Amino acid sequence: MRDTPSTPDPHGSQQHRNVGDVFRDVPLTRKHLQCCLVLFLVFAIEAWEMMIIVYTAPLIAAEFALDALAVGHLIGAMFIGMLLGALPWGKVAERIGRKRAIIWSLGTYGVISLASAFAPDYSTLYALRLLSGVAAVGMMVVIFAHFQELLPVRQRGALTVYLAAGWPIGMLLALGATVWLLPQGWRAIIVLSSLGGLWAIAVARWVPESPYWLASVGRQEDAKATIYTLSQGTVLIPKTCELQVDRTTSGRQRDVFSAALLKVSLLQITVNFTFSWGYWGLQTWLPTLLQQRGLSLPQSYGFIALSALCMIPGYMAASYLTGRLGRKKVIVSFISASVLAGYGFANAQSLEMLYLSNFALAFFSLGAWGVWGTWVSELYPTSLRTLGYGWAIFAQRLANVAAPSLIGALIAYGSSFNLTATLINAFLLVTVVLAAFIPETEGEALR
Repeated sequence: MRDTPSTPDPHGSQQHRNVGDVFRDVPLTRKHLQCCLVLFLVFAIEAWEMMIIVYTAPLIAAEFALDALAVGHLIGAMFIGMLLGALPWGKVAERIGRKRAIIWSLGTYGVISLASAFAPDYSTLYALRLLSGVAAVGMMVVIFAHFQELLPVRQRGALTVYLAAGWPIGMLLALGATVWLLPQGWRAIIVLSSLGGLWAIAVARWVPESPYWLASVGRQEDAKATIYTLSQGTVLIPKTCELQVDRTTSGRQRDVFSAALLKVSLLQITVNFTFSWGYWGLQTWLPTLLQQRGLSLPQSYGFIALSALCMIPGYMAASYLTGRLGRKKVIVSFISASVLAGYGFANAQSLEMLYLSNFALAFFSLGAWGVWGTWVSELYPTSLRTLGYGWAIFAQRLANVAAPSLIGALIAYGSSFNLTATLINAFLLVTVVLAAFIPETEGEALR
């Protein structure tokens, strides 16, 4: 690291500085945008992997002669793996660092997912999808916390929501791969999906380690060098200045439920469960539900593709609004709109109304997801950030495991489209009420 920056740090004479306060002075640079692109594609790969089994389920069911219940269990296998891996990955990220955790998660998932493409029977496929979930969940647990710990305070909210927009891109890629390779069968589709694990090389090369984590483990010079790199030479922390992060907790799992954090932890965990149930209960069975309404499988895929496209402006709107209105107002208003759209979807009497209400549901629910992913990480200090996010993902995957199986059972036993969609929608309504009690974090420095 060079001795002098192009613009001196105005706080450089202090002996101690919080890393979060330093990031009030760090400008947005091309390095941040490079990190955003790399991690954006990591999240797209995560979405691809989570949705590919949904889109290929009809092909797998045909080969292995599976009924609706067995398909629901297979879809849930990866989520069970994610459920098992969510809490350990949070601890791993605190031990070895954010960057290395993402690299290991991405690379390991690629290998296991590739193996699942050659599964000779249902049981083997189920086991490998479960293991791929254990590996892949590390990306989701760490990626938002890592990205936020690289960003200036002023742009943190908006850019993190843009990162979340990797979700519909991953959906579209998964859907495109499914349609493109449909004649070759589901195994070819899974092989292509598994190649996403190679993106770990890009993370290793172009994304720096979190300065917050580096400071928390005593790697002062590395933390200062990373800040210098991210600011492209405009912020230099002198050798005499020690970078600090919140050390009021020791980074244990039980600290997430300490007296100071108990209320917010219980709220965010419950919201993650209800929100995930409301979203995934619909998405995992959307092709089947649409076929109940008379659409063919190719038409269902087209419907899903258009829904994914509607998610993108939803993220853009949420990104713009979160920096102006704050996390809470955007979440509450967007999920409230999702509830109304979900009601319209459940009670649609025409194909046109079905399309319109589902597109509104995609716009508002995914915009809300983008802000929610940003909000959760900001609720915890550095030593608990990935642990807290691990509990958030744990709750999401608990809903992901339960929802596909329950919705599959309802469909198998002849539940109507209206009743199934209404049950799913009720969870979104609960989410709105609970989110109103979570503290606002817009404009605050990370601890």
